[in-house]
Amino acid sequence: MKPQKLSPQELDSVAAEIGWTLRDGKLHRDFQFADFARAFGFMTTAAIQIEKMNHHPEWSNVYNRVSVDLVTHDAGGVTSKDVELARLLNDIA
Repeated sequence: MKPQKLSPQELDSVAAEIGWTLRDGKLHRDFQFADFARAFGFMTTAAIQIEKMNHHPEWSNVYNRVSVDLVTHDAGGVTSKDVELARLLNDIA
């Protein structure tokens, strides 16, 4: 069963609740860490859980920063799967 895209009202509410923003139709957050090793460690730790979820982020790492965008491509927008992944990343960070 394909997840349903969240409404604009749901998106605004959940983004504020979890501390993410909306950018280009995606949930977005920039994480900053003390150094490269901690940023890369965050990604490595998250990758194990992300693989189990089978829902992968669009993310990039530059030195101590990790930029993350979440969207469910086959639903054409942000779904509960993205919110669940955002919460997981918040907890790991």
